[in-house]
Amino acid sequence: MPSSSPQITSLYRHLLRELPIRPSPPTSTHSSYRTAHQKLSSPSPLQKRIRSQLSTPHANEKSQTQQAQQFVKYVQAQRMYATLIERYNPGMGMSEEERVRLSARRVGMNLPVEFGK
Repeated sequence: MPSSSPQITSLYRHLLRELPIRPSPPTSTHSSYRTAHQKLSSPSPLQKRIRSQLSTPHANEKSQTQQAQQFVKYVQAQRMYATLIERYNPGMGMSEEERVRLSARRVGMNLPVEFGK
């Protein structure tokens, strides 16, 4: 994005921060996480699309910038929502049996082992 304004560059960086990181295939010399440099050097198709949209000049640049800012706020809110759901509803991903067992443990009881198990 060589000819972009600082506002568009900042907006692009905000978008990159909010995008989930694609898992890279683990190699023997590197760990399985991606660094920020790897995220920029091998962009996903979505990152390429965002980069191309923000780098090409448009007639309605102001409205497009506002729309991108609104998208950044939306993605931040979705990330926060997912974090809050995980924090305050820890049993959402559990089976009913596991949830009952943990509820019993919370009040100091152990469930009996079922016959035939």
